[in-house]
Amino acid sequence: MSALTPEEQKVTEWLAGRKEGMVALLRELVDTDSGSYDKAGVDRAGEVVARFHRANGLDVEIVPDARFGDAVRARLPNPSANDQRPVLLLGHRDTVFPQGEPTRRPFTIKGTRAYGPGVADMKGGIVISAFVAAAFAECGGVAAPLLMLTTSDEEIGSPSSRPVIEAAARESRCVFNAEPSRLPAGTDFAKDQKQSVTSGRKGGVFMRAEFTGRPAHSGANYEKGASAIVDLGHKIPKLQGLTDLEKGITVNVGLIGGGQTVNTVAPHAWCEIDLRYVTAAQRDEMVGKIKAIIEAPVVPETTAVLSIKGEFLPLERSPESATLYDTYREAAAAFGIGVTAEFTGGCADSGFTAAQGTPTLCSVGPIGGMAHTPDEFLEVESLVPAAQVLALAVMRAAVRVE
Repeated sequence: MSALTPEEQKVTEWLAGRKEGMVALLRELVDTDSGSYDKAGVDRAGEVVARFHRANGLDVEIVPDARFGDAVRARLPNPSANDQRPVLLLGHRDTVFPQGEPTRRPFTIKGTRAYGPGVADMKGGIVISAFVAAAFAECGGVAAPLLMLTTSDEEIGSPSSRPVIEAAARESRCVFNAEPSRLPAGTDFAKDQKQSVTSGRKGGVFMRAEFTGRPAHSGANYEKGASAIVDLGHKIPKLQGLTDLEKGITVNVGLIGGGQTVNTVAPHAWCEIDLRYVTAAQRDEMVGKIKAIIEAPVVPETTAVLSIKGEFLPLERSPESATLYDTYREAAAAFGIGVTAEFTGGCADSGFTAAQGTPTLCSVGPIGGMAHTPDEFLEVESLVPAAQVLALAVMRAAVRVE
């Protein structure tokens, strides 16, 4: 490990002795049911986070929401800082799993890996961010206020959290989003000490199209019907045909349904569409093309309407975010960890912060994989190093980011 300042050494040494506490908090969070649509469960997970912050001297504010989980804002002031813009540590505590999943698959450790719903995506990231905040509360050493925002609905496009995230980004000097980092292909963390973070992400638009036809008896009055299903069926290849892999654009009709009975010409149908794109400039053009296909009838006397159900903005690389990445990479090198950056088609809340012009780095959480599956895992031995690297990056970013 390269030389650290006394302040850096104090903070990172404090974190070095907190592995058991990190595992305990991770266990409690993973075993707290928090599917995106389970407001009560997501709020219970939020209270676990809020309670930890309060116990470690942070000021906690609950941002309520009537439908989805409440957001948790925790602040560590620094009245002596010349620049009062905070460093923002961002994370979400909701998962994709159905209610009762932690009872069926509670937190477990097998060998070097921890398992359980949301263990990597992204309760592990919440844990290290919380401990980093606690380290600064105990040891000082960061030349900026700290803001930790824990949201409730990222897995469904952040319908309630987006304005809260954007407001936090506008007041912040930079953002670290602790989505899980990854192992570079063919490496072992314990042996190779390498990880991969995210330098860019695609944007995503999640849409639903509703088709209306005219019912008729499929035997006696077939010719009097107008099938919504047939209209939808003709449009699926046209929608899929908008995909342009060279430009990084994909259109996927992922769900379909409709009809009344097998012997009725279908009076209604629906589909859900996933659009992924690389740059903000591509978004409006692609949504316009999808809308034009959906709303132009193929079957006479049918109609269709397109609506947007959820949306993520792309995380686009900027000179400022590149500087933030360099700061993080240098911090990791101080602990002998090699860091690379990847572009991914997956979406995250980091796109919302980057769109506000705030330098943003994503996937600085502990190493994990197989998210959204029963095999989701987190490398337990990456918890403490991830927290130490993040703490050091925050301390250095606080004085480098303008």
